[in-house]
Amino acid sequence: MTALLNTLRAALAVAALLLACSLTPLHAQDPGSGGPTPGAPEPTAVPLDGGASLLLAGGATYALNRLRKRR
Repeated sequence: MTALLNTLRAALAVAALLLACSLTPLHAQDPGSGGPTPGAPEPTAVPLDGGASLLLAGGATYALNRLRKRR
């Protein structure tokens, strides 16, 4: 029984050590790192109208096809 407790304690100590070593501080980018400037048009703006309507039409077609096969 004591051997099992010693093994468990050693495993917990190793797990705690690994957890402590993996917690490194995270740093954000500096403000001057080339990000978008206020007032400038958004470079990440993406027109979703065409793709969203195609996905909607494809989903409707698939659903109708599945409903027709079920009957």
